[in-house]
Amino acid sequence: MEYVELKIVAKDDEQAEILTAELADFPFEAFDGEGGELRAYIVADEYDTCRDEIGAMLAGWEVEWSAESVAQQNWNAEWESSFEAVDVEGEPRLRIRAEHHAQPEEGVIDVVIAPRMSFGTGHHTTTALMSRAIADSALQGLRGLDMGCGTGVLAIVAVKCGAESVVAVDIDEWACDSCRDSIALSGVESAIDVRCGSMAAAEGEKFDFVLANINRNILVDMMPSFATVLPSGGLLYMSGFLVEDVEVISASAAERGFNVVRELQRDGWAVVVCKKS
Repeated sequence: MEYVELKIVAKDDEQAEILTAELADFPFEAFDGEGGELRAYIVADEYDTCRDEIGAMLAGWEVEWSAESVAQQNWNAEWESSFEAVDVEGEPRLRIRAEHHAQPEEGVIDVVIAPRMSFGTGHHTTTALMSRAIADSALQGLRGLDMGCGTGVLAIVAVKCGAESVVAVDIDEWACDSCRDSIALSGVESAIDVRCGSMAAAEGEKFDFVLANINRNILVDMMPSFATVLPSGGLLYMSGFLVEDVEVISASAAERGFNVVRELQRDGWAVVVCKKS
């Protein structure tokens, strides 16, 4: 499959993070970069449908950027080899790593994933925050839904922290393959059901909690579905958006009967945890 790689020269990492959030409103599949340089990947056919809108948005930020065609396999191998482990402090401690990283010390929850570019530039922050929120919750014996699962990292964290089972859903087949590989590497195949599709893949089912690390607009669009699959008292964990978007997310959740019970913030990114009233 042919992809388009956008190379964007931001003034610093903070601006790169903000641009990542802006670009996440378009059908980009992955982000990478450091030191202010941001690389974003999108299927070529998808790029053709929103090229002008993307260009206008980037022009508003007055940044230098370019676009060129690349093959998926050319950038995925590089991403996997450069993926850095994520250490989640607190109690219990967690380490999210690729197979080639060393195992953590005894007492640290070990989460092994197959990256395959399912993370964005802000993955260290949002993954760590979501994982911390999950690990701090009492999920023993509960059933969850990981919507937009990507590598399946949050589903794995939930199971490793006591959840009985998780349905992991992603619309992208590439992400679903990565998720299947990750749950095998982490040894939790029997507890996680991977399904490729949209929210319709879980239609008619009920869950005790939902995990959604996506982006602001998609979260708002999916809020009615989250309210449908969660019973009274059900928990909704959301991230993938900036601190400045917390008000929008919280208001959308309130319209569907959710109360915000916890917020976490770091490096401009946020997590909002809600309970269904």
